[in-house]
Amino acid sequence: MPHLSVEMLAADATTPITTAGHAQLGIAVLAGIAVIVLLITKFKLHAFLSLIIGSLVLGAVAGAPLDKAIASFSTGLGTTVAGTGVLIALGAVLGKLLADSGGADQIVDTILAKAGRRAMPWAMVLIAGIIGLPIFFEVGIVLLIPVVLLVAKRGNFSLMRIGIPALAGLSVMHGLIPPHPGPLAAIDAVKANLGVTLALGVVIAIPAAIIAGPLFSRYVARWVDIAPPEKMIPQRTSDDLQKRPGFGITVATVLLPVVMMLAKALVDVVVDNPAHTVQRIFDVVGSPLIALLTAVVVAMFTLGRAAGFTRGRIASTVESSLGPIAGVLLIVGAGGGFKQTLVDSGVGQMILEISKDWNISTLLLAWLIAVTIRLATGSATVATISAAGLVAPLAADMSTTHSALLVLAVGAGSLFFSHVNDAGFWMVKEYFGMDVGQTLKTWSVMETLISVVGIVGVLLLSLVV
Repeated sequence: MPHLSVEMLAADATTPITTAGHAQLGIAVLAGIAVIVLLITKFKLHAFLSLIIGSLVLGAVAGAPLDKAIASFSTGLGTTVAGTGVLIALGAVLGKLLADSGGADQIVDTILAKAGRRAMPWAMVLIAGIIGLPIFFEVGIVLLIPVVLLVAKRGNFSLMRIGIPALAGLSVMHGLIPPHPGPLAAIDAVKANLGVTLALGVVIAIPAAIIAGPLFSRYVARWVDIAPPEKMIPQRTSDDLQKRPGFGITVATVLLPVVMMLAKALVDVVVDNPAHTVQRIFDVVGSPLIALLTAVVVAMFTLGRAAGFTRGRIASTVESSLGPIAGVLLIVGAGGGFKQTLVDSGVGQMILEISKDWNISTLLLAWLIAVTIRLATGSATVATISAAGLVAPLAADMSTTHSALLVLAVGAGSLFFSHVNDAGFWMVKEYFGMDVGQTLKTWSVMETLISVVGIVGVLLLSLVV
């Protein structure tokens, strides 16, 4: 991550701000990341400020003019907030309505009543996988966070035991399964068959989600045994309410944006004509912004009014939902700014040039290139598109199944070890109330597990299909 939209990719296609050599760029990357980690861990400086300083250090060491480095960081921050900030805000409003109306309590009480303690992590990865199929990672997080935190709190679970399976389900869908932008772009670059890629992607995604989710969470809960952060937990309010919305209408409201975005994805596949009126309509209706905005408006009636809220109470609920996410927005935006500074410095291009001389299996080469770009830029989608473009000529003589596996190898590599240059890293850190070290031991290792299991699955399938 950050798990970017197609619009955000356009901002990545900029002219390098420096002509530094490979060695100098490598040193600049290490220096920038080291400064960020040192400021946060040693000097306890706020992550937002640390990311700004680290970006400037990166630009300076790479030999970029200071004004260019500042402009690059600002562009990345603005693009990231534009792409994810509004979604986070709308998700926060929906989550607050869900919590204050008692809808979240209704979901949690029902889940706890139907699923036993041992089955809860499995239930979370299944729910996250279904929700994550048609939507961006960030949208899935803001939809699932209230449920994850409440289940952990009410069921007295370690947050990692519940949170890691949910994150794994979302992340696997993002990296391996179309209609997410990375896999779709790779399919187009490699000229792979979408249906075959989707089918093989599901085969690989299931064991990856299970291993990195419910199974891994058993151990990570021992390493990082933390409680849900109180400031992020939606408070239980239904005990003071005379009524609360039913389970069915609550779930329908939460899934409304998922259904809208899934409808857009299906129309894109079936119609496959951007100029067609139906596809143009669904491109609007199924956009994350419109889908979440619609869900918020609907929730005011299906959740707020159903709980007996007046118009004034609904307005105050919406207003009170936005304050707590200000810090999250700034940190996520700064993470995007640092990523953009890396990209504009020419780091991704440097890696592509170096990797041209590697002499290994095409599938493994594709994975390694994606891994390297992911580590340097922090962007799964940029890593996917860059690596797919590099290995695309090698797919010319491949069978339909192997070209699909090439796409999945790139997708798996793009998820490898999310760290401080990834806006998604900071989003997970803030939502789950962890420090940098804890986030590295949990989220970053989980992402790496998905990536490794993914490439192992690709290589095994290549032997039998």
